[in-house]
Amino acid sequence: MFNISTSVLAVILGGGAGTRLYPLTASRSKPAVPIAGKYRLVDIPISNCINSNIRRMFVLTQFNSASLNKHIKNTYSFNAFSSGFVDILAAEQTPDNPGWFQGTADAVRQSLRHIYNFDFEHLLILSGDQLYQMDFQTMIEDHRARNADITIATIPVTDRDASDFGILKADNDQLITSFIEKPKKELLPDWVSDTGEDMQKVGRNYLASMGIYIFNRSTLQQILKSEFPDYPDFGKEIIPQSISKYKVVSYQYDGYWTDIGNIHSFFEANIALTKDIPEFNLFDRTKTIFTRARMLPPAKVSGPRIINTVIVEGSIILASELTNSVIGIRARIGKGTVITCAYVMGNDFYETLETMEQNRQSGTPELGIGENCYIENAIIDKNCRIGNNVTIKGSPDLENTDHPLYTIKDGIVVVKKGAVLENGFTIGA
Repeated sequence: MFNISTSVLAVILGGGAGTRLYPLTASRSKPAVPIAGKYRLVDIPISNCINSNIRRMFVLTQFNSASLNKHIKNTYSFNAFSSGFVDILAAEQTPDNPGWFQGTADAVRQSLRHIYNFDFEHLLILSGDQLYQMDFQTMIEDHRARNADITIATIPVTDRDASDFGILKADNDQLITSFIEKPKKELLPDWVSDTGEDMQKVGRNYLASMGIYIFNRSTLQQILKSEFPDYPDFGKEIIPQSISKYKVVSYQYDGYWTDIGNIHSFFEANIALTKDIPEFNLFDRTKTIFTRARMLPPAKVSGPRIINTVIVEGSIILASELTNSVIGIRARIGKGTVITCAYVMGNDFYETLETMEQNRQSGTPELGIGENCYIENAIIDKNCRIGNNVTIKGSPDLENTDHPLYTIKDGIVVVKKGAVLENGFTIGA
C-alpha cells in the first residue's frame, strides 16, 4: 500500500545568488527572505509538504545560508519517534566535483549521494521562492495513476506572462508533447493550449511550468547520471530532452501561485495579503503556514486609522494612518507617521529604555520608524533606523538606482537592512 510519508522525499531548491531580489538578498539567501511580516519564503514549500504529509525534506543552498540554517534549525524539529526532518544540503566541494551548483539539475545531481541514502519511490522537487498553497498528495496520486516517469506541475498564464516561463503543450491524456523555455512574443500563437473554459475566459491560454517536478527514483538516477550528466538545469535542458524519451505528464494547478523572482513580484505578493479576501489565505487552518514560534507580546496599537493592513505580533504602533500595508515583527512606528502600500519587515530585537535614551542624547534615530514620516510604495528591510520627518515615496517615475542606504527598482524603494536615515531624509519626493 502506498504511503506518502515513507514513499516521497522532497528537495527544496534554494536558488542562486538571488540578484533580482537584491538588496533583500545582500546578506541572506532567497529562501530566508522575510515574507508577510513573520514568515520566511522557505516556510511556504515546507508548510505545503507538511500539510501534504511529506515530512522528509532537504533544502539545497549555497549563497548566504547562515540565516537560513538558523531559521530551519530553530523552526523544524520533529519528535524522536518520527522519521521526519528538514535538513540543509549546502554546496560542497569534493574530490569528484570541486565546483559549486551550476543550476537546478546540477544541484540535485551533486546531492544525490545524500538523497539516495534514504528509501523513497518519488522525489518531489520544489522551488524556494514561490507563494502558493498546494496539496502535493493529489499531484503524486495523479503521477502514479498515469504511470508517469516525470510529472510537471503547470499553471495557465496569459500572453503577458508567458514569455517569463517555460511553456509546454500536452495531449488529451496530459502527456507533454513539446516544451519551450521563455518563448518570444511572436512564437506564442503556436503554444496556445486548452486550459479549460474558466481559464480561457480570463485569457490564460498557455500552460507554464511551475518549476515543481516529481521524478521516479530510477528515472532521476538515469537522467542525471547517465542520460544527461552534463546538463545543469531542469527547465532549459533536462525537461525538453526528456519528453521524447520518458513519459512526462502535466498536472494542471488552477489555484493561486506566484513566482517571487524580483522586487516587483515580491512587493505585489506582500501587498496582496492586505486584501479583504486575499488569494493566498493565511487564515485557512487546513493549509497552515508554519514558521518559528516566538514568545512575543501582542501588538500594541494606539490612535492610528487602519485600513486593510496586516500587523504582526510584538509591534508598537502610534502612527496616524496605515493603509494597504504589512507591518512586520517587533515593528515600532512613531506618532503622526503615514504608511501606505508598504512592507515594513520589522526588527530582530527590542532596544532597552537605556539604549533608547542614549540614542536620543547622541542624535541617533531609534530602531524603527520615527514620528511624522510619510512612506509609500516601499519595502523597509529589518533593523532600520528611520528618523523623524522622513519621506520615502516610490513611484514609476523614479529611475532604478542603488544607493548605500536604499535601492530603487521598478518604482519601489527598498531601504536596506540596518540602514540609518537621519531626520528629514527624503527619497523620491
